Amino acid sequence: MTQGIKVRLYQLTFFGVILLAWAIVTETGYISRLFLPTLPDLGRKFISLLSSGDWVKPLTLTLYEVGCAYAIGAITGILVGFLVSRTRFATRVFEPLFSSLFAVPLIILYPLAMLFFGLEAGSKIALGSIISFFPIVLSTINGFGNVNPIYLRAASSMGASGFTLVRRVLVPAAFPVILTGLRIGFIICFLSIIGGETLGSLDGLGHQIVFNAESMDTTGMFAWIIFIVLIALALNFVVQRLEKQGEHYK
Repeated sequence: MTQGIKVRLYQLTFFGVILLAWAIVTETGYISRLFLPTLPDLGRKFISLLSSGDWVKPLTLTLYEVGCAYAIGAITGILVGFLVSRTRFATRVFEPLFSSLFAVPLIILYPLAMLFFGLEAGSKIALGSIISFFPIVLSTINGFGNVNPIYLRAASSMGASGFTLVRRVLVPAAFPVILTGLRIGFIICFLSIIGGETLGSLDGLGHQIVFNAESMDTTGMFAWIIFIVLIALALNFVVQRLEKQGEHYK
């Protein structure tokens, strides 16, 4: 048995134990179905959700918010990180500042975002772009700031300067580190937007969880939670594949 198959078996066993425990506590009545639905009821509700197409509009809105927020966070993070990394003084000033701000639970800014942009997509985009900015800018500063000086001297001795030096030396050397920041930024961007939608929104995937919870439709709430988990896993898989492709960039 190969290592990969063994890993998959352990993962499937883990989920199997969770499902078995879920079935036991719901079917025996140990936990009320008002709080935790049975697996057959949840399965039927989830299939009904998929077949109804009610997920299309919320998913489209959430992906739109994630796409806009991540684009803003990535572009500004890479640009600011590159500019800061150009001098040691700027790095010493801004890197600890960005690190300290990143340690703050930035979800506290969401009420301010709602004040400026309301409950529509703008507030979620603002929150997601701010939160995704910090891991990207920090990884960019770290990536560009720690390029081996030997590479720079060698390139300069061969006449490389300006844009050529950036494109041929700095970007390939820093790219793996920047890519890690981009992956982390994307993940927390998605999570922050889902969180924002649960706190206050007119539509979106997170809003559907709150709507079903307020309607006391626990089965529907869990069906939406599972749907969001599957979307998150799919997006994470895509990002990991892109990261592996990017690791070969030179």
